[in-house]
Amino acid sequence: MAQQAGRGLLVIALALIVAITVTDIGIGTSVHLGPLLVIAPTLTASFAGPRLTALVGALAQAALVIISVFHGGLTTTNHVAQLVALAVLSALVVFITYMRERRARELSRVRSVAETAQRILLRPPPRRIGPLRVAWLYLAAEDEAQIGGDLLAVARADHPCTRVLIGDVRGHGLASIGEASVVMGAFREGAHRYGSLPELVSAVEESVCRNLEEVADTAHDAGEHFITAIMLDIHDHGPQAEMLNCGHPPPLLIRGDQVTVLNSRRPAPPLGLCALCTRNERSDPFTLEPGDMLLLYTDGVIEARSPTGAFYPLAERVASFRASGPDALLHRIHRDLLAHTGEQLTDDAAFLIIERTPSRHLHRPHLMAHAGDGSLPSMTV
Repeated sequence: MAQQAGRGLLVIALALIVAITVTDIGIGTSVHLGPLLVIAPTLTASFAGPRLTALVGALAQAALVIISVFHGGLTTTNHVAQLVALAVLSALVVFITYMRERRARELSRVRSVAETAQRILLRPPPRRIGPLRVAWLYLAAEDEAQIGGDLLAVARADHPCTRVLIGDVRGHGLASIGEASVVMGAFREGAHRYGSLPELVSAVEESVCRNLEEVADTAHDAGEHFITAIMLDIHDHGPQAEMLNCGHPPPLLIRGDQVTVLNSRRPAPPLGLCALCTRNERSDPFTLEPGDMLLLYTDGVIEARSPTGAFYPLAERVASFRASGPDALLHRIHRDLLAHTGEQLTDDAAFLIIERTPSRHLHRPHLMAHAGDGSLPSMTV
């Protein structure tokens, strides 16, 4: 489509040269249309590079020479001035086009490097891992960015379970990538090394406290730096799962037509507060039965505002959807969120949906444990 539009504009530029030349010769010396020939290289510069622009400028210059020959010759002061002016303006247009193309190449190289770095940092979670199906979506608030201050990762542990991380660095955009990289690097390294979820969270916290000062963007943000996060341990066999919430919005458990908010009984402070807090030694257990879906998200989702200022009611909206799987549900939420905000997000937003698939190796489904035996307190929407 762009190439066809470029060809069309080139035809118009050449047609203008012919039309101006023929008209100027035809109307005699009373009116001088030759200076209008500069329109042709200027129009060409809007869609082409410096070489084609220079070629069209040369054709315009040749057309002005022809006009000068028919109107008194090339030695008249008026024609000499017109030829010099057209040559200077055409050269200026070509130079501007060259500089624009050079900057575009530099920007393309920088963007390519940035995109590669972002892809390496935010490795896409697999669509299947163990007995789980996974769907995810990352919406960066900054233009041209693929990731920002939100983070998510999925990893296998040495014992038969899947470890899950979702988090949110204070602030948003590319300035938060350094802090996100520390958390995800520590999580991926520790996911298979530590036997319990509290041990893994403590290891991630230790890494954050050790490296946060070096990677935090204190030059542009001198305020407090911390990361809210949720880490999960989902066992392969049976519906058992556990969660440790470090100041993050609670996940939603979707079981059939029921949506349950999994509020933590023992919430931990965000990562990165270091000496100001102590870590929890116990996680919150819950059950994830075959066919259940777990929706994790960052606060950029629930704090997304409509044009009238209303927050996005995620739990209520999810309860109204009828989705057959993680991908379908994610697609519905994405469309609904953009419709709510008018296609404009002011903060990074991330979703991670996990479904336990039925398996003959899994135990029979169990009911959610009661709060009295240490399970998560819940709120049904």
